[in-house]
Amino acid sequence: LYLIPTAEVPATNIFRDVILNEEDLPKSITSFSPCFRREAGSYGAHVRGLNRLHQFDKVEIVQIQNKDNSSKTLDEMCDHVEHLIKLLELPYRKILLCAGDLGFSASITYDFEVYAPGQKKWLECSSVSNFKTYQTNRMNIKIRTNKEKNLAHTLNGSALALPRIVAAILENNQENNEIKIPDILQPYTGFNKITR
Repeated sequence: LYLIPTAEVPATNIFRDVILNEEDLPKSITSFSPCFRREAGSYGAHVRGLNRLHQFDKVEIVQIQNKDNSSKTLDEMCDHVEHLIKLLELPYRKILLCAGDLGFSASITYDFEVYAPGQKKWLECSSVSNFKTYQTNRMNIKIRTNKEKNLAHTLNGSALALPRIVAAILENNQENNEIKIPDILQPYTGFNKITR
């Protein structure tokens, strides 16, 4: 058993040392896992609660794609995350990260942040990235096209980091002494509000 910071790495490694046929692409994986992290940054009142946790649950979406379709796949993955946030009726913003804020393995990354009015701050709830050939070069994941074998592209995104989504739902739906449950969640909760 291993404690992982995200399901992206084990999910992508399913295809380590594999040569995929182009007609079998994309390879799409969805995983739900507990994530364990040693959070960086300062400590104090502003990082307590659901904002920064050493353990949290997250749904991860991973795709392996060819180089010609990876940019389109990134857009589709971003659209998927955006759709989920819209279903929850949360105020959000989508941010294209500048090169200085990118992780060393990502080629392009979009962050999604939801607004938490009680804290008066934006909380990152998803990050969607195209790693192009960085990961596949190390994992030896290739695509067979006619007689050629080329490195695949990998993409991943969190959809969604659950603690911050819960915080945003609670803070955005508070009215007097009750919290309204978003319409899309009511069939799962069996109730439409939380009262004091």
